[in-house]
Amino acid sequence: MRRMHLGWRVRVAVALVVAAVGLVVAATSIGHTNTKAARAAAGLACGLGNGQKATGSPITIGAIAVKQPGTDFTDIPLMAKAYFDCVNDNGGIYGHPVVQDLVTDQTTPASVTAAAQKLIQTDHVDGIAGSSDIIDCAVNSSYYGQQHYYVLESGIAEQCYSSPYEAPVNMGPRYSADGATQTAIALGAKKIAFDQSNVPGTQYNLGGSKLIAAKHHVPIQFLTENAAAINGATAAEAEVQAAGKGGAVVLVFTPPVALTILSAAQKLGLANKVIWTCATPCNTDFLSKALGPAWNHKLYVNAEMNLVAQDKGPDAALYLKVLKQYGADVAGGVGSFSQFGWVLGRLAVKALLSIKSHVYTPATVNAAFHALKGFKTDFLCKPWYFGALPNNTDYTVYPNNGVMQIVPNTGGCMPIDAVDPQVAKSRAYEKAHGV
Repeated sequence: MRRMHLGWRVRVAVALVVAAVGLVVAATSIGHTNTKAARAAAGLACGLGNGQKATGSPITIGAIAVKQPGTDFTDIPLMAKAYFDCVNDNGGIYGHPVVQDLVTDQTTPASVTAAAQKLIQTDHVDGIAGSSDIIDCAVNSSYYGQQHYYVLESGIAEQCYSSPYEAPVNMGPRYSADGATQTAIALGAKKIAFDQSNVPGTQYNLGGSKLIAAKHHVPIQFLTENAAAINGATAAEAEVQAAGKGGAVVLVFTPPVALTILSAAQKLGLANKVIWTCATPCNTDFLSKALGPAWNHKLYVNAEMNLVAQDKGPDAALYLKVLKQYGADVAGGVGSFSQFGWVLGRLAVKALLSIKSHVYTPATVNAAFHALKGFKTDFLCKPWYFGALPNNTDYTVYPNNGVMQIVPNTGGCMPIDAVDPQVAKSRAYEKAHGV
């Protein structure tokens, strides 16, 4: 295995005060209620953590997610909903249940425009948290601003990382690909073949990797695939040929598409021909199990959040319990997508619980969303704040006997290279504001 030197460690591991208080409340309240829901939720420190079913008027939180052949991001809002359901079985938001209003689209401007208008003008949602859509930010950022909505999301499009009305918990395909490209170069790649889906945003996605490769004088070649009808063998052969001897492949695909390519590469004897790296979607035990031990330590994946299997913090433990009890619809199970949804759900609930008036309207909810800062979780390297790119330092993982594992000798968290302009802006903001 090649030894990597990927930067300094910025690990943040804390015991959340809310979680600690919730555990005490839940433990002492079990005997005071005998409802089925409360018994099931006993010991889960979600929200107030009191084991009492929320029965008040609902607080509606909207979300937009892409769902189409080859690209399905609904695990993100569905995991946010799983956390909301746990919160609702533990007192809700001072008695008010949180209800999710999820709309899916197939990456057409008309449909995603209609989705945002439906949520805000027809359904009158109180806030939007849990969105993950390819073009939502590009199409709707201005509209959100006009309507005074501050969106908590898992971002993809460029505007997710530049609009004052959007705040992502992830780094998205561009900055995650930056991390994969940095890893490939740290492993000694002489050339990089960068392959991704031919969906809107391809030029934006490769922008940071182009700058990083140029900084290190490493040639980079860009490829695209039709993810809905991909031929894994054809893609793998093209990638390896483009990378050349001593080169690396950077994949930017969802897990099923990446699996198609990597399985074909294994059958064709290409797994050892190049360095294989992947953006964050590959960080899932589903992929590690499907690939099997043949890919142990051969696929380096950018992970925008800490690995649950190696995370000993309170969020990881509660996340696994909530996923098991409330996350039946989260198809991908443990992985980055469901972690994104978990953090988005946590952020939304943190904001809602901070509203001192206990009046929940679009005005109060969005003000609370916008005011979020200093949010600590063992899933992230640094505290999160409402801003353009608050998550800009992350991990590198690889498959190890059916599970993903943080690559040893990486120093833990790896700062994304500030040669990418938005990364530099975010770091300057953090320095100026003490975050």
